[in-house]
Amino acid sequence: MVDTRAQGGQAIRTFPFPVDLSVLGVGMQVGPMGAGRTWHAADTPLERVHRIDFHVVMLFDEGPVRHMIDFAEYEAQAGDLLWIRPGQVHRFATTGAYRGTVLTMQPGFLPRATVEATGLYRYDLPPLLHPDEAQLGALRSALAHLRREYQDTTTLPLSLHTSVLRHSLTAFLLRLAHLAASSAEAERRQGGTTFTLFRDAVERGFATNHSVSAYADQLGYSRRTLVRAVRAATGETPKGFIDKRVILEAKRLLAHTEMPIGRVGAAVGFPDAANFSKFFHQHTETTPAAFRAEL
Repeated sequence: MVDTRAQGGQAIRTFPFPVDLSVLGVGMQVGPMGAGRTWHAADTPLERVHRIDFHVVMLFDEGPVRHMIDFAEYEAQAGDLLWIRPGQVHRFATTGAYRGTVLTMQPGFLPRATVEATGLYRYDLPPLLHPDEAQLGALRSALAHLRREYQDTTTLPLSLHTSVLRHSLTAFLLRLAHLAASSAEAERRQGGTTFTLFRDAVERGFATNHSVSAYADQLGYSRRTLVRAVRAATGETPKGFIDKRVILEAKRLLAHTEMPIGRVGAAVGFPDAANFSKFFHQHTETTPAAFRAEL
């Protein structure tokens, strides 16, 4: 069922973790993807843009599969993993075979120390992961062990069964978190320090600052240096990078809140609604109202 919550006066539709579908009602599930899957509620609109309040990790046995996360398309191949965190906007593809193993986990199932150690809420980490052969083998082994423990409901009392699941899940997530952090570090090294500083500054300030010159001054670089660094890391201009981040946030607010379009524009740095609509149309070839209506 859909859980509608008010946050700061904004109504946000969220699909909660389906506890009733998990074995013995524990706060996690692990099993096969594909036909007859039971890891999501029946009314979850998989092929439409939606959001969930729990973690989903998909390990693919087949590919390619294209999956949208936060309005960016990711193409997963056999042996890849997708890690979708609570609150992220996503959508399943209408084509492509979702075959492999899926793990879902309810927030609060693991203790705080484990949550911090595994980076469960590191939204800066990449959702699509490409393990090498050794990493994939270790992840498959840990996931298979977790699946066996999850399905074994007869040899232990429920309290011990849940404790074993938490330990087995932690072992898998520590491996997954190491892979995600390593992938992010490789991206940072490739992009270079200048781009990393720019990217972090944009993440902090995009809602009020759309000026390349202002970011250059803030970071102590010339505009030309910033242009070279951003182009080398992303293939686009600093202005293009800023605009993409603004558009992403606008799409999130349009898709998952009931804020008036004028307030959405103000939230991403456009006090004038007409200017916001013009900017949005320029970058998406549709209006904010049409984008919201389509969703």
